[in-house]
Amino acid sequence: MRCALLIDFGSTFTKVTAVDLASEKIVGTASAFTTTDSDIGTGLDIALERLRRVTGNVAFEFKSACSSAAGGLRMMVSGLVPELTAEAARLAALGAGARITRVFTHSLTRRDLQEIETHPPDIFLMTGGTDGGNRTCMEGNAEKLRTLSVRFPIILAGNRQAIDACEDALEDFPITVCPNVMPSFGVLNIEPVQCEIRELFLKHIVNARGLSKTRELLSDILMPTPSAILSAMKLLADGTETESGIGELMGIDVGGATTDVYTIAKGEPVDMNVVCKGLDEPYAKRTVEGDIGMRYSAAGIVSEIGEQWIEECSGLPPEACTALMCELADDKSKVPLTDDDVVARLDHALASGAVDIATRRHAGTFEEAFTTSGLIYVQTGKDLRSVRQLVFTGGSLIHARDPLDIARRALYTSQHPMSLRPKRASVLIDDRYILSAMGVLAEREKDIALRIIKRELVMPGDISSEDEP
Repeated sequence: MRCALLIDFGSTFTKVTAVDLASEKIVGTASAFTTTDSDIGTGLDIALERLRRVTGNVAFEFKSACSSAAGGLRMMVSGLVPELTAEAARLAALGAGARITRVFTHSLTRRDLQEIETHPPDIFLMTGGTDGGNRTCMEGNAEKLRTLSVRFPIILAGNRQAIDACEDALEDFPITVCPNVMPSFGVLNIEPVQCEIRELFLKHIVNARGLSKTRELLSDILMPTPSAILSAMKLLADGTETESGIGELMGIDVGGATTDVYTIAKGEPVDMNVVCKGLDEPYAKRTVEGDIGMRYSAAGIVSEIGEQWIEECSGLPPEACTALMCELADDKSKVPLTDDDVVARLDHALASGAVDIATRRHAGTFEEAFTTSGLIYVQTGKDLRSVRQLVFTGGSLIHARDPLDIARRALYTSQHPMSLRPKRASVLIDDRYILSAMGVLAEREKDIALRIIKRELVMPGDISSEDEP
């Protein structure tokens, strides 16, 4: 066997996957609770021991990893206008696998600077102005950042006429210069910034997260976990030169701390009476909901969707829901023991709520507008109504007692008629936690990774919106 070991240091669990490259098969998977409070290698050792019980002692040709442990890649971004350069910066950071802790627009205030000083980011992405446009905002913010006592990597990706002054002001920060994320009005150029974010992740963040302790075990740590999953989703949708993909898709990863939604789709208007508003959406798009998760952010689901909704969806009485939520807050490694377990019922409701909230936030929307020619619709974001593939990952969906019921929460509904979510779809489930591993493997072996994904994903059935005729 020619084997590779692929590791995902997740926020809740560390997952390991062994792949036989010759037969293009997964020979074993295992997981253990991520031990970020002590030594992250402890959780990895437990997962590897569990893997050895399945595979025996295997020699690995290479060992690669991705990580979202210990908060993942925390970024702050700044831009001039919320809907333009700041939004372009946000899309660039999310697509690179970052968790955005703050988006600043216009000039930084004293309170903004105090927040940055108190909670410094792993990387600060500074943008503002099109090339040849406004430069005072970006230059002024650079002067303000130099007054801070903390230092962190800064990426400059705004008006090229402002770069020299910003570099001079920030000379004692680690500075990287990239092309403008929005060189001209409404035009995105986010790929160079995303590549640089990934490079900085490898250089600076890995050591800061304690992952350097595992260096002797690994060939490399390639990327943040969300970036690996986005890579796998894009590979599955688009295919390679020799292996076909499955077409446009939406992917949903309900994790312990966040819920990520991915779309590999153009999302362009399909109706004649629709006009677009805002920036063009990236074809491969990721959004992350930091307040929505199954354990660390379970309270965010309840806060957004309501206690009564959770009680009705789970079928549990109010006092039982309250008690279980307290238990989950104290013991984030708690998992259901059976399908009828009360924890399983609560998890079903939490996952359903997370999928509903996160997909509504991700999908584009319509607004009605009246013109001299009559009613038109203004589209913001992607129109995903024609997307026909839903890919689910994350333990709460993989182990759900009724995954199709949870998946239906991602579809269009008359309760939210202006949310442009899919109307019907085939459901694919990553029931062996392989997507992040295959995203890592794809860096070396794209065709093998794609064939494994297509073979391993489970299809429990098709779903359609109750409002679909």
